[in-house]
Amino acid sequence: MDITKDIKYVGVNDHELDLFEGEYIIPNGMAYNSYVIVDDKIAVTDSVDANFGDEWISNIEKTLGDKAPDYLIVHHMEPDHSANIVKFMDKYENAVMVSSEKAFVMLSQFYNKDYSERKLVVKEGDKLALGAHTLSFIGAPMVHWPEVLMSYDECDKVLFSADAFGKFGALDVDEDWACEARRYYFGIVGKYGMQVQNVLKKASALDIKIICPLHGPILSENLSYYLDLYNTWSSYGVESEGVTIAYTSVYGNTKKAVEILAQKLRDKGCPKVAVNDLAREDMAECVEDAFRYGKIILATTTYNMDIFPFMHTFIKKLTERGYQNKLIGFVENGTWAPVAAKKMKEMFDGSKNLTFANTTVTIKSALNADSEKALDALAEEFVK
Repeated sequence: MDITKDIKYVGVNDHELDLFEGEYIIPNGMAYNSYVIVDDKIAVTDSVDANFGDEWISNIEKTLGDKAPDYLIVHHMEPDHSANIVKFMDKYENAVMVSSEKAFVMLSQFYNKDYSERKLVVKEGDKLALGAHTLSFIGAPMVHWPEVLMSYDECDKVLFSADAFGKFGALDVDEDWACEARRYYFGIVGKYGMQVQNVLKKASALDIKIICPLHGPILSENLSYYLDLYNTWSSYGVESEGVTIAYTSVYGNTKKAVEILAQKLRDKGCPKVAVNDLAREDMAECVEDAFRYGKIILATTTYNMDIFPFMHTFIKKLTERGYQNKLIGFVENGTWAPVAAKKMKEMFDGSKNLTFANTTVTIKSALNADSEKALDALAEEFVK
């Protein structure tokens, strides 16, 4: 695939892996992206997952013919992008590895290599001249590892963005970008909103025509759309108007209350109600919805004088990703000593910029007239 006249795609598609990073379901596979810049000096950017080293090297050979790369530029040291560094350096014995100082520390940790005679340490503001193309390096620490660099090709105005602007899904599958990019962002990068904001400020000073991420498609049209979404996500803003309801239910009574509440919200004019059963749905999809909308209602049972395990996991995933700027409501169920609402609220004690609804719905085993009236009051708060 030609990105530009001189920049070629040499990445691979993975349809073998079931869980990315051992956690995230990837029904449409995953792409590990790598690029070659062909100039007076030839640079390859990043390697690929360990299982695809031979395919990656073959792609490089097909692209370059009898030419050999001069540089391997490593923007990010996660193993899905670094696992074949040694294979590359063994094959191309005159190539120099270019990366950040912290990346070379990680290289020794992962692969027991340092390439002391074949390395070039770069940092923010450094440049690498290849001929007509010059790469400027941009520090991107904690987006989402501390060693991360991005680079900008001043000739073709291409941003090599590391994991930023990536998504789940192989490149040979056609699907909407935003859904899987959102799930990827909030699952993997979401904690580091401030750091993403810092990088976006740096990117705003560049004339970017193409974004080449390490996962997902190359972005070359309507870049403001992707940049605006990243700005919203990383500033913990509201992307879509609506309410997320996340729930667990043991015998079905909490589920019934949620279904009634969802309908009340729709009847009162709520533009979107996203209902998530935390025990059955992909947790990453539930987290995605929680960040997408500005309002969330959490409904669960009292369980061992605490809350049901799936709800506990869900709230922890939100708080460890910096959940903020939301309105939160609670529905609790308990037959003899309901404490779920109190326990849920306590889990947000370390969070900031959260508003809690005045109405808490308490169900004693099953809905009755009083608890259904409370559902109506909660719905009214959420559509104001």
